[in-house]
Amino acid sequence: MKQNQFKSVMLWLVGVCAFLLCVILIWAWAPDKNRADLEKIYATAPSAFIEVLNMRVHYRDVGPPASIKRKPQTLIFLHGFGSSLQTWDAWVAALAQDYRVVSLDLPGFGLTGANPSANYSDAFVLQFLGAFADQLGIQSAVWIGNSMGGRYAWEMAVAQPQRVDKLVLISPDGFASKGFQYGQKPSISPLLHVMRFFLPQAILEMNLKPAYANPAIMDETLAQRYYDLMLAPGVRASLLEIMRQHVLQDPRPLLGQIQAPTLLLWGEHDGFIPIRNAQDYLQLMPKAKLVPLPNIGHIPQEEQPQEGLKALWQFLKS
Repeated sequence: MKQNQFKSVMLWLVGVCAFLLCVILIWAWAPDKNRADLEKIYATAPSAFIEVLNMRVHYRDVGPPASIKRKPQTLIFLHGFGSSLQTWDAWVAALAQDYRVVSLDLPGFGLTGANPSANYSDAFVLQFLGAFADQLGIQSAVWIGNSMGGRYAWEMAVAQPQRVDKLVLISPDGFASKGFQYGQKPSISPLLHVMRFFLPQAILEMNLKPAYANPAIMDETLAQRYYDLMLAPGVRASLLEIMRQHVLQDPRPLLGQIQAPTLLLWGEHDGFIPIRNAQDYLQLMPKAKLVPLPNIGHIPQEEQPQEGLKALWQFLKS
């Protein structure tokens, strides 16, 4: 091949590569979505907003009809990492006939979004949850948490036990995974920083599907909700800060202090936090009981709401 022909071919290849790169970047480019537009979809009644520690917090507070004279017990729901209060919709609808049910978007997530102080330490979140409960006039409650929310729930039972009547921990976070150590700052991959600007919905769905024993649960509506709220203003930057600031502490000295009756709900096909981890909790928590959930993954309240709800009803009534 003559030199001029070779240069022409190389220039052509460079041009094609540049074109393909532009196409990929345009496809993957994902700026924050407009807050007002998101609130029209995801903050409809009974959603409300309240100011807590300089944050505008998205929450829902529902319960039995006002005609019922008795004061219902309060349930507070805490979602997992990357999720939002909508994860509890099916359970809230069923439980609100008999209980006061409170759910919220935790700091850094959903329509609560970023904390202006950029503090996402566990100590801050526990302070925030106490202040949130105070503003709603809640002295004590049943705290129910999934994954990261489960860790916050049992940490509340340690730090502020007077606020915790019972605990429901659904595949809770807390123990170090294999290869990780307590007391060490996490290493954040540079690729995760790219997520702030480029996040194709297909990539997000690919990472979410392993949370379900049946990946078909991730239908178009559910996938769109996760994607929309991941693109809520400031959320992706907050997620990186949450990961960067979280230094896992050895939970064993803490779990042994918990005296609140505790229900452990765990999907037998949980691919994120395997059910064998439940034994660690059972050995340390004197009043814990495990209910395994067959053919269910990491998010029972979305995958098969009725299965987990049966065990929850029994526990609340006991």
